[in-house]
Amino acid sequence: MVYFLQTPGGLTKIIPEVGLVKEKLAEKEIKLNLYYEKFANTVLEYTPRVMSAILVLLIGMWIIRRVAKVAEKTMTKRELDVSLRFFLKSLLSIGLKIVLIVTVAGMIGVGTVSFVTILGAAGLAIGLALQGSLSNFAGGVLILIFKPFKVGDAIEAGGQCGEVLEIQIFNTILLTGEHKTVILPNGPLSNGTIINSSKHGNLRIDLDLIVSTENDLAKVKLIIYNVLAKNAKIIKGESTEIVVGRFSEGIVQINVKPFCLPGNTSLLNSELYEEIKQTFEANQIKLAQMNPNKI
Repeated sequence: MVYFLQTPGGLTKIIPEVGLVKEKLAEKEIKLNLYYEKFANTVLEYTPRVMSAILVLLIGMWIIRRVAKVAEKTMTKRELDVSLRFFLKSLLSIGLKIVLIVTVAGMIGVGTVSFVTILGAAGLAIGLALQGSLSNFAGGVLILIFKPFKVGDAIEAGGQCGEVLEIQIFNTILLTGEHKTVILPNGPLSNGTIINSSKHGNLRIDLDLIVSTENDLAKVKLIIYNVLAKNAKIIKGESTEIVVGRFSEGIVQINVKPFCLPGNTSLLNSELYEEIKQTFEANQIKLAQMNPNKI
């Protein structure tokens, strides 16, 4: 504070007392000492926490990298799709890093309850908004992991039948016999019934033949075996069955069950009916004159 004294010559400025100045300097010194002590105490308190948090962060990042590499090797051994391997590896790495960051923040003293609550609420909102898409995504992941079918297989699913052209994360694309492209969502597909005609590499066809009881049954079966032996589309390593069905009104029902590749079923079925008919006629085998629907 500055003081003025009234004199005959006017106002004269008076210098403050030295004691007052010293008192103010002492007050400021005390405040500075308090700030310094508070700062020193804070440094001493948080330095071990910060050092521990940095150490945990470095070790955690190293462990996450190792876990991601092991996961990638495991998925490679299982021959998972490349895009699925990349996605799962990234998802695993990001998830572990979020857990690590939250842990490190808690070690330093940062409140993590609200942060975790916000993440949970955001995840719930996103999940509800993308419920259908997440269902298809989960179905695609299950299909790519467990492989009920693969690209090139002939399957029946979702009321559709065709060859698998592509397995995507959200959809599976089929090509039907009429060359129609069918896009099936992976959610219902993974939860429904799937008939894979290519899983074992071969497929059995069933031929129903009806001949007259006047024929020599042994001769008829021998002729059928000879026809089957000449057809190159039949897989010779598999056991072909020729089963005699029932007798009814002068006819004999014979079931022929050869194996072939999945892609040859329709063509082989037509070829065998034609070849057997021609061979029967050449060997005077009498066909039944009854409508097969009455059997």
